Amino acid sequence: MAKAAQANARTFTQKARRAQIIEAAIETLAEAGYAKATFSRISQQAELCSTGLISYHFSGKPELLREAARTIVAQAESVAGSRIGTERTYRGKLNAYIAASFEFVVRYPVHTRALTEIVAMIRDRRITGLDEVEHTLMSVDRLASLLERGRRAGEFGTFDSLAMALAIRGAIDNVLCHHFRTAEVDLNHCARELTTMFDRCTRPA
Repeated sequence: MAKAAQANARTFTQKARRAQIIEAAIETLAEAGYAKATFSRISQQAELCSTGLISYHFSGKPELLREAARTIVAQAESVAGSRIGTERTYRGKLNAYIAASFEFVVRYPVHTRALTEIVAMIRDRRITGLDEVEHTLMSVDRLASLLERGRRAGEFGTFDSLAMALAIRGAIDNVLCHHFRTAEVDLNHCARELTTMFDRCTRPA
């Protein structure tokens, strides 16, 4: 409640400056990685006159990077939500979920690289206070729930919803990992292939 009240009390100019700094932090994370994402470097990226402006708006590097993580996750949720929300069937929603995972990487490559740094930070416990972000990134609960509701509606076949959700998420993440390592993966092609593959896997017998 206190944080929400504090956020609402900020002026338009303060919100714009914070957004500018957060965007610069995301770009710096993607370009230089967590260890080199210093206030000095972020300040240069944001074209600020000094690092003091960052210190004025954020209590420290952890708070700034937490806000960067939340911003990226919100963007990813928006991309997925807009695609899934327009589908009326559970089969359509599953296809939209897979397509949206690749669409975000194609549309926001810098944010995706920054997100991989954030995931590494969470995994290595180099930053705290990101429990809700970690849950969003690591959890397949919502996908498993979608599959379960689709099974009950008769749109999917018989399978364990959690196991299928883990298989789908694992396939997507493996393709993306390969893409980041080699940069030779046609993401649009892979999105179509995985969509077709899991559409077949989940059909009723």
